[in-house]
Amino acid sequence: MATLAAADWAEFAFLKDRLAMSDSALSKQLATLEEAGYVATERRLSGSRRKVRARLTPTGRDAFNGHVAALREIVADAANPADGPAARS
Repeated sequence: MATLAAADWAEFAFLKDRLAMSDSALSKQLATLEEAGYVATERRLSGSRRKVRARLTPTGRDAFNGHVAALREIVADAANPADGPAARS
């Protein structure tokens, strides 16, 4: 998700290399994210080869941004334990 968040579209080969994943593992992850509505894929012919590229959908971008915000809150709470949720209880 983070790799896709930084690009408009990302080619399958780029994602595979960047994430150090096998073809089958990456295909499975993209299919799962696509079923959730987080990723859109496009398959096209380039010469005699079929190429796949992927991008975040608006729903996927919202989910990713929400996840990043939650992680930032966790980090902020860890850095300032007196201001964290346990201190507010």
